Amino acid sequence: MEHLQSLGLNEQKIKETLKNAALTATVARAFSYLPPGVELDATQKPLIFQVCSKIKPQSAHFLEVIVKKVFDHSLDTSLRVDTALEYALANVTKATFDEAAFDAACGVGVVVTPEEIERAVESTVAKYRDDIVQQRYRYNVGKLLAEIRAALPWVDGKALKSEVDVQMFDLLGPKTELDEEQKGKKRRETAPAPAAQSAPKATATVEPTGEKEGPRTMVDLMRNVDFHRPGENFKTDGYVVTADTERLLKEHLQRTGGKVRTRFPPEPNGILHIGHAKAININFAYAAANDGVCFLRYDDTNPEKEEEKFVKGIRDIVEWLGYKPYKITYSSDHFQQLYEFAVQLIKRNMAYVCHQTAEQMKGFTTEPSQWRDRPVEESLQLFEDMKNGKIDEGAATLRMKITLEEGKMDPVAYRIKFIPHHRTGTQWCIYPTYDYTHCLCDSLEDITHSLCTKEFQSRRSSYYWLCNAVNIYCPVQWEYARLNVNYTVVSKRKINSLITENIVNDWDDPRLFTLSALRRKGYPAEAVNNFCAQMGMTGAQTSIDPAALEASARDVLNLTAPRTMAVLDPLKVTLLDYPHDGPVQIPVADFPNLPDKGTHNVWLDRVVYIERSDFMDKVDKSFRRLAPGQPVGLKYAGFMLQVEDFVKKAEVFTELTCRVVPCTATEKPKAYIHWVAKPVPVEVRLYEKLFMHKNPEDSNEVPGGFLSDCATDTIRTVTGYVDAHVTKSKVYDKYQFERIGYFSVDPDSSEGKLVFNRTVTLKEDTGKVN
Repeated sequence: MEHLQSLGLNEQKIKETLKNAALTATVARAFSYLPPGVELDATQKPLIFQVCSKIKPQSAHFLEVIVKKVFDHSLDTSLRVDTALEYALANVTKATFDEAAFDAACGVGVVVTPEEIERAVESTVAKYRDDIVQQRYRYNVGKLLAEIRAALPWVDGKALKSEVDVQMFDLLGPKTELDEEQKGKKRRETAPAPAAQSAPKATATVEPTGEKEGPRTMVDLMRNVDFHRPGENFKTDGYVVTADTERLLKEHLQRTGGKVRTRFPPEPNGILHIGHAKAININFAYAAANDGVCFLRYDDTNPEKEEEKFVKGIRDIVEWLGYKPYKITYSSDHFQQLYEFAVQLIKRNMAYVCHQTAEQMKGFTTEPSQWRDRPVEESLQLFEDMKNGKIDEGAATLRMKITLEEGKMDPVAYRIKFIPHHRTGTQWCIYPTYDYTHCLCDSLEDITHSLCTKEFQSRRSSYYWLCNAVNIYCPVQWEYARLNVNYTVVSKRKINSLITENIVNDWDDPRLFTLSALRRKGYPAEAVNNFCAQMGMTGAQTSIDPAALEASARDVLNLTAPRTMAVLDPLKVTLLDYPHDGPVQIPVADFPNLPDKGTHNVWLDRVVYIERSDFMDKVDKSFRRLAPGQPVGLKYAGFMLQVEDFVKKAEVFTELTCRVVPCTATEKPKAYIHWVAKPVPVEVRLYEKLFMHKNPEDSNEVPGGFLSDCATDTIRTVTGYVDAHVTKSKVYDKYQFERIGYFSVDPDSSEGKLVFNRTVTLKEDTGKVN
């Protein structure tokens, strides 16, 4: 409290600071380097507090030097203090302190005179004189200040701004009424539009214009992320510096050539889901944005659930998203080296063999193991016995002597499993845990940025501890928020329950949010990637509605899915006065607003089929489609239909007879409907949300468990009619069924039988005719 008062802090600031134990301790250390009972002047007080507030833990050994230089007025400005802190961070790995280099970097002793300021401002104003005279006081003086600061880095900011103001006045004179009007006008022009006006338009039903305004790409996003440069790991908050850090980083840079290296490390025990899409995009896109490389590493340390089909499926999805791994590796590639590291830990008394059961080790308030202090030689022998299969499964584990941030004590490094591994067979019966494996594999592969979700933040200390414990290169772990989507579950166990309960068919059922399910449903990879880019790199945990993903799909499909006509609930229409002798083909643009992108031919015949919902037997003001006395245009046919007669059985319309009415300059229909002739029947699968609540895993919302939250009738299969040209389609080909939605060819399709999945409906303007 006394020290904080000595720094001139007010009562509120003192209370806030006391809540920060680390900052309070740093302030106390800073005063220990000053003469007892010293009185600081008005310049020194805020600078001392600035030092204590901003200094990084890894450069704390520079605290004494910086505090003493503030006290003797060598560091007399906020800029010099910030520069000193930057110098300290950049040199934490240096064995000795170079005071001359420090002073030079911080401008110690450099004095910028008023005459130098005046000359620099005169020169810069003269350089931009024409622009200043033209724009007068609307000219951006920030540009002048930045350029002068680059030439005089230690100039006093207030003195500089004052001189610029004086010389601007000398050049332009007093501000006029016009200057004030222009200033007000500019302010009004740049004012943000009201929220209602700036809301994004629904674009899915708009024909493509050839110009894509879609979301920025993931690579664009990752170019702006403020991560450390390769080799500057020590500048990151929380990074632990040892006596060997400088050497290990130099060797790492020699091996990598200074390239960014990331990795996507999935477990090959299930199918990737929408949350993995973000992880894939972040790791591959960050590498791409920095001309680096990204590994695909299978974290195959649990032989119980790993299968080769998942290995293949994961690579397939990564490549579907458009990414090519630099190398494909496996944690099991390093099993021998990981084992040798474990032996090192035991020899250094940093790990021990423990016989507590899994139940005894569960939770955060467990009793310390009674075997924690067993002799090193005893643990070495027991670990060898574990490796050689002499100890029963569950009877022993190897534990590391460290407490995680979350309070978990001595996490497990190795456990016994008498299960063959999908790659190493029966060579091993001890397998490393994720906590033990991933940081060591990152190091062995020279990963520069270990990017993972926020739930691993509590493991960061063990990540750094373990690399340093075995004295190897230590990468940096960065965390980002996990991507959660409402109305779904992504847990492998829960999806497996949905499959075994026959609620969904398989991992790629289009009602799920696995990536294979989204691909099967018809989502383009670009849409998934754009969706991830829209989510950004925030650290805040959020849940996103599926509508955001659907909007991304519409944005992409609107530009890429050819239009075609299809009828999902066919109603037969016989045309009287049919203007042709028989069937004819009509050329129709694949993208009506972009005819140069190709065309297809559709059949027109005396009998056509329309949507049953496009006809009513009575005229209704709210209904603008076909009705007696209310003709509509037949899209692309060049004529209108006028109802002559209709057949109705059991309250269902089964057939219409219509006259053909030519379209003329004076006779134009108020609405158009789609149709097909000489059609080909196809199976069409229409999907709805699988779950009724946003979070089916929330026991408060869904006390009966997620299985009880499954909606009924979430898939409806209909026989639709399409034009014959569609029969040439391949699996995953995508179309916009005009006025209906976007559809994709399902893998269940076979020769002579096409199956379509509805990807998303059309999100149309409310005033548009349906």
